[in-house]
Amino acid sequence: MKFTLLLSLALATTTTLSRPSNASPLNEGGIGAVPLILNPSYKHNTPAHIQKLNKRYPNIKIKTGSGLLSAGTGKVGLVNVNPDLEYYGAVKVGTPPQTLHLTFDTGSSDIWFPTSTCSTAACKAHTRFNPTKSSTYKKDSRPWAIKYGDGSSASGHLASEIVNVGGEVQVRQTVGLARNVSDEFRELPEDGIFGLGFGTLMSVKGVNTFMDNAIASSSSNNKTKSVLKQPVVSVFLPSLRRNGGRNGHVLFGGIDHSRYTGSLHYVPVTHKGFWQVKLDAFKTPTTLTNTTTNNASNAGNKPRWTEFATPKQDIILDTGTTLIILSTAAAQKIHSTIPGSTLDPKLGYLVPCSLRNSPSSSAIGFKLNGKYFKIPVADLAFEAVDGKKGETCLSGVQGGQTGLWILGDVFIKNNYCVFDHSPENPRIGLAPLKY
Repeated sequence: MKFTLLLSLALATTTTLSRPSNASPLNEGGIGAVPLILNPSYKHNTPAHIQKLNKRYPNIKIKTGSGLLSAGTGKVGLVNVNPDLEYYGAVKVGTPPQTLHLTFDTGSSDIWFPTSTCSTAACKAHTRFNPTKSSTYKKDSRPWAIKYGDGSSASGHLASEIVNVGGEVQVRQTVGLARNVSDEFRELPEDGIFGLGFGTLMSVKGVNTFMDNAIASSSSNNKTKSVLKQPVVSVFLPSLRRNGGRNGHVLFGGIDHSRYTGSLHYVPVTHKGFWQVKLDAFKTPTTLTNTTTNNASNAGNKPRWTEFATPKQDIILDTGTTLIILSTAAAQKIHSTIPGSTLDPKLGYLVPCSLRNSPSSSAIGFKLNGKYFKIPVADLAFEAVDGKKGETCLSGVQGGQTGLWILGDVFIKNNYCVFDHSPENPRIGLAPLKY
């Protein structure tokens, strides 16, 4: 389940948005901007997250260590649930609108939240949607239930309501109204989930996703309020290390060109389930020490690289996954270039926390559709495992078995992502973030 890793994605267009760096995201016709909200009380719990990933992606079975395994456009501003981990955004539902804070999840497709008839402690800890106060509510008698990778679950019934993102993009959508939610939900800041995956992941067959309905509304001009300018979702997930985790957003129907450098590079989706693409290769510095030395002395200050081809490897871009999860062999190759890295039998790969001081030119890279996208080595020092000493950190890259690999938030907070839902040609647009 994606309760712990929160992040919102959105539909994008080629419309350029210009705004002051300190301004709130702009909304305009056909574009809905949802600001990301940072959860200031979030605590890293990577062991629990690894456990969730093993259940969410059973064909991966991440083997990091026994300790871990037991543990138009509408722009939505995202809240980052500190540090670099949890984001959610405000969504309005019903008439008059009721505001709910939802996690935007590319790894699931349902939209759901608790209803006012849910009286459990977990529900009472959150904002609950009240159908009796909405003039646009339509009851659906079909039962609804969803279970996430960590065993967490929610159940209730379906309903039809007006769902608005960013004030400018809204459609009538079938949603899940939860009358029962598992206890794990109680301590989380978000009220529910806003799925941005493909229709094949819907828990009830025959129900369209929000994006399906938004695209159909756009093409038929049968709109509730506004239409999408393009069938895309773009996400800017800010880095706590680089800009304090500020001004993140999910953009429905538009692309914020001010948030990236160069041009968007598109990668075709290979399977319409998760956002799955082909990985050509990955590369590492020859060693981190040599790279740092070369940066200071070599002409052009260019580090030397070692490339590893992966011609048959598929990889998922997942906003609900914190780490980068690769095969055991690939993770070993990356960490062999990092002095001081170790494979702990209980915790997985560990690296010196001092990596956070590495120059930006020290990076690993992933080649997608012929182009490399880099991740600074500094971002691999993910979470301190020795308390206040802060000398040893869990690595942002961990290993697994043969199967789908995952590029999670460690990758996304360095690259602007556009999730293009075009029915005939789904793809992901990528470009390095501009800070």
